[in-house]
Amino acid sequence: MGSTVIDIPDGEGVVPGSKEKKKKVGDICCQFPIDLFFKEMKSNKHMTRKVIHSIKVGVALVFVSLLYLLDPLYKQVGENAMWAIMTVVVVFEFFAGATLSKGINRGIGTVLGGGLGCLAAIFAQAVGGVGKAIIVGITVFIFGAAATYTRQVPNVKKKFDYGAMIFILTFSLVVVSGLRAEQVLEIARDRLSTIAMGFAICLFISLLVFPIWASDELHDSLVARFEDLAVSLEGFSEEYFENVNEKEKSSFNFSSKCKSVLHSKTKDESLVNFASWEPWHAKFGFCYPWGIYLKLGEDLRDLATTILSLKGCLKSPTQPSESNTCRQPVKEPCEAIVASLAWTLRELGESIKKMKKCGSEDTIVPKLKTVRQELSQIPGPSTLGTNNLERTDGLGLATFMYSMVEMVEKMEELAKHVEQLGQRGGFS
Repeated sequence: MGSTVIDIPDGEGVVPGSKEKKKKVGDICCQFPIDLFFKEMKSNKHMTRKVIHSIKVGVALVFVSLLYLLDPLYKQVGENAMWAIMTVVVVFEFFAGATLSKGINRGIGTVLGGGLGCLAAIFAQAVGGVGKAIIVGITVFIFGAAATYTRQVPNVKKKFDYGAMIFILTFSLVVVSGLRAEQVLEIARDRLSTIAMGFAICLFISLLVFPIWASDELHDSLVARFEDLAVSLEGFSEEYFENVNEKEKSSFNFSSKCKSVLHSKTKDESLVNFASWEPWHAKFGFCYPWGIYLKLGEDLRDLATTILSLKGCLKSPTQPSESNTCRQPVKEPCEAIVASLAWTLRELGESIKKMKKCGSEDTIVPKLKTVRQELSQIPGPSTLGTNNLERTDGLGLATFMYSMVEMVEKMEELAKHVEQLGQRGGFS
């Protein structure tokens, strides 16, 4: 009673009889769904994280709603429980660092705004009469205007804009409430306690239950951009030296990845801001040099701009015979140079991915120096007999050579920043 086997035909439809080509039916039936499942999970990683975040927010809302639902808790906080629910809705963000940032900002803004508001209300109550309204108006104007101006300071706006907004809101509500001083203090205390409860629930679930770290997202997205630019560079090389009739069909392939890199600045700045709030976790310690990630992102965007400018070489209406005259003699050396530059990008990206020193002085810099020498040895348009720069293919080749030299310079700067990240980040 042996296992049932089937013969798997080869690519030409011939059924070979060797045992190496035979597969068990049970193995195929069991392996395929498992492989498909993990493949789907990997491809939908971001979607899975969205689902996890949604579930975490729902759980947090359930916990904070217990302040209303359970009588013992409701007797302690009363109607102020709505501030805890509002805190969860407003503070709970996708990334753990963003949640921590908004929670701390909300706490600082509430404490400062509530404290100063209470002092102003007490002072206005002591003055009494018409002076009470004058004091309230003056304090609201001074603190509101000062806090609004502070929000426009770049360094404050980057990290504490939300806290300043909450300060203005809390201070104005407390001062203008018109309640007696002792009632103002009591309400401010109750609201602060419920806000602290909501923030504690958000913090616990966000940091301890399947946390989604902005630092991991920043790290992975930066590494992916190195590979995208390497693929874009190789794609351009293939399209530039291919037949003219095939260029228009695939001219968008390499440029789409470059454009995605160019549009990454806002995302990088947000992720760096959130990552700077996150506590120590995994491979990132305290005071990790997140600012260097912004430098690396800027270098990659400059490099993407150079690669994208090469698209003009593809759009020139060249003649096939002229293309053979100009491009064929330099095809092999140019393709070798592009392969070296793509290798350099992948090595730098792999260094950041594995958090290992790239050894730029030993491998990357000598490689780039070799590329410089190879570029200087490639014959230019005048050497190839295309002295008239009005010939578009000769001009395109000159642009291509100049862009290669510019890319080498930018990669040298990029290698320096990767080396700097390895030193300050403690790469092994």
